[in-house]
Amino acid sequence: MRSWSAPEIVPLPGTGGPLRIRDTATGRIRTTTPGPTAGVYACGITPYDAAHLGHAFTYLTFDLVNRVWRDAGHDVNYVQNTTDIDDPLLERAEATGVDWQDLAHREIDVFREDMAALSIIPPTSYVGVVESVDLISELAVRIRETGAAYEIDGDLYFSVAKAPEFGEIGNLDRAEMLELFGQRGGDPRRSGKKDPLDWLLWKAERPGEPAWDSPLGRGRPGWHIECSAIALDRLGPGFDINGGGNDLIFPHHEMGAAETRCVTGGPNAHNHLHVGMVGLNGEKMSKSLGNLVFVSKLRRQGVDPAVIRLAMLGHHYRDAWEWTDAELPAATERAEHWRAAFALGAGPDAAPVLAAVRAALAEDLDSPTALAAVDTWATAALSGAGTDTGAPALARATVDTLLGVKL
Repeated sequence: MRSWSAPEIVPLPGTGGPLRIRDTATGRIRTTTPGPTAGVYACGITPYDAAHLGHAFTYLTFDLVNRVWRDAGHDVNYVQNTTDIDDPLLERAEATGVDWQDLAHREIDVFREDMAALSIIPPTSYVGVVESVDLISELAVRIRETGAAYEIDGDLYFSVAKAPEFGEIGNLDRAEMLELFGQRGGDPRRSGKKDPLDWLLWKAERPGEPAWDSPLGRGRPGWHIECSAIALDRLGPGFDINGGGNDLIFPHHEMGAAETRCVTGGPNAHNHLHVGMVGLNGEKMSKSLGNLVFVSKLRRQGVDPAVIRLAMLGHHYRDAWEWTDAELPAATERAEHWRAAFALGAGPDAAPVLAAVRAALAEDLDSPTALAAVDTWATAALSGAGTDTGAPALARATVDTLLGVKL
């Protein structure tokens, strides 16, 4: 699947330090230790509607991971999927009278435009489920061959009893798992299952629904296995970071991790990174609630994408936060403050601000502290401090390359 255009990355002097992030499974801040090429997988959108700020905040976070690793001298193999066939997409297509493929293509195009406008570095591999059906069915067959799967009326389920490490990521108790499974696309009440937490690997063909031929019979993939199969194919087991929004910890990432362990005997990733939810009017921003702020709509209203990005960078990725009417004016004021400083003929030495931004982002992607460091430099520059004629260009390059804010 086609990705989107890459932003130009301005080289910086020196290199950054190792990236440390909070690993969801252990709850600890851990230093990532990639080899020459760092591997990261981020779960993508289900394209039945345009990307909202909650999505953008997640992919901004993984963009920072990408930038910090690149600045430390690593190549980055960044893989992202898009769930271009699933029940929510089919339901929206039927409700709106649109062909499901046309709906998916339209919304993926909007998503690409939004990501390019926000200067998000595109994935090395941007992979759809439709193009990966054979890959996914092959993994389901491998799981079945281990004895960890069983059938109900042609549907193939993973048996949670065959996953001794189940629960390793979210560290939830069974009651919490059951509640979330029912809320987030699971079917704990389905008759014939061995355990309410068993999950669907392959869904047999239903009348009027799209289906593909496979060794499992005609049908289509379940949700969780798509990411397991794509990640194993493009990254292999034991890659550096797996993640997405924190609403994916359970069931999606927990069940995907169990699938990978089933066929490889090891973890899918060394670290799991999860991003806080963005809210509006006291609720999590979500399609089901309809309380969405769309990036594409803000752009159509003439909002500078750099300002949208700055507004999001003002929040730490792990924090839940509320989008309010104050976000854009504050970010606009910051952007104008920085632009004025970058336009000066001289300013204070910018090497310390480069070091400060590097240090802040390397320590669990602390973007608010990074922004504060640039604020301090810009204020000093605008007050007339400093005579370094190269400082404004270095400060601008720091903001462009590490924060992805193009001013």
